Amino acid sequence: MAQVRNKQVVLSDYVYVGGFPKESDMKIVEGTITLKLPEGSDDVLLKNLYLSCDPYMAALMRSMVVDGFRSYTRGFRHQIESIQ
Repeated sequence: MAQVRNKQVVLSDYVYVGGFPKESDMKIVEGTITLKLPEGSDDVLLKNLYLSCDPYMAALMRSMVVDGFRSYTRGFRHQIESIQ
């Protein structure tokens, strides 16, 4: 089990309607993580090399709920469900 340094980009403030994300709307959090997957799992561990902040993501960074669609919240950490 290797431990590695890890950086996360975390939403620290909402992007307001008509605005664009600014550097101050996000913060970088550094820490360490243990590289270990559950025994016998089919999960894959990936290393992200680049971060893209496109217009679709800007919509998720606004404070809103539309037709059951919910935006990110401050400090949100996205969890991806396993695809079966």
